[in-house]
Amino acid sequence: MMTQVQIYQNECLHFLTNFLHKESIPFIYIDPPFNTGRTQKRARNELGYDDSYEDFIGFLRPRLEQARRVLTPDGSLFFHIDYRESHYCKVLLDEIFGRDCFMNEIIWAYDYGGRSKKKWSQKHNTLFWYVKDPKNYTFNFDEMERIPYMAPGLVGKEKAARGKTPTTVWWHTIVPTNGKEKTGYPTQKPLGLLKRILKVHTNPGDKVLDFFAGSGTTGDAAVSLGRQAILVDNNPQAIEVMEKRLGVCPYLRGE
Repeated sequence: MMTQVQIYQNECLHFLTNFLHKESIPFIYIDPPFNTGRTQKRARNELGYDDSYEDFIGFLRPRLEQARRVLTPDGSLFFHIDYRESHYCKVLLDEIFGRDCFMNEIIWAYDYGGRSKKKWSQKHNTLFWYVKDPKNYTFNFDEMERIPYMAPGLVGKEKAARGKTPTTVWWHTIVPTNGKEKTGYPTQKPLGLLKRILKVHTNPGDKVLDFFAGSGTTGDAAVSLGRQAILVDNNPQAIEVMEKRLGVCPYLRGE
């Protein structure tokens, strides 16, 4: 069995094309740059990266084509994006995977930060779930975490105690600013979000690939659930964060 977590500093398209075999990965989660048009950085001395692309869809297309190539026949892809590019990305994913392989659009909603006085405040991200084969994929319903009923008095004590399964709208806090989970990486996603996904869409021992690995949340979640993780990022700062967070020395493979 491979080491539980492997970290690679590499350009993701080069890595996908040259280091991963066809149909070798059962699950992929990616949280790519969102093309916000600015440098992603929360504070003057914090880690960051440029998040501006002249042709964002052109950047994504070959990487998503390779992602589909390396997925196993029963594999799934979770694609994490925000409101700026989500509609264009959905069309692209439909082209690459096929509209019949689109399973869900999940909305991650959070309630933190400032409020706009000129428009409705943006407080959500979108996750698209696609499969290689809509008749053959992993979905462990019994592993789904249950959440409290909003009106427990309407369902009875037994149901209220058990809780309900989530729908396609997930309320989950962002990474707390001063919390233990915080790494300093500006677009870090919460561990609880990745655990919810991996519990349902993977099995113990499965390989999980994240080729925009950033702060390493996917790897952290995978380890905690007994999965294996392959984490790829071309940003040296991201590699340093993941190495410190996961206690794993990276494999450095340049082009």
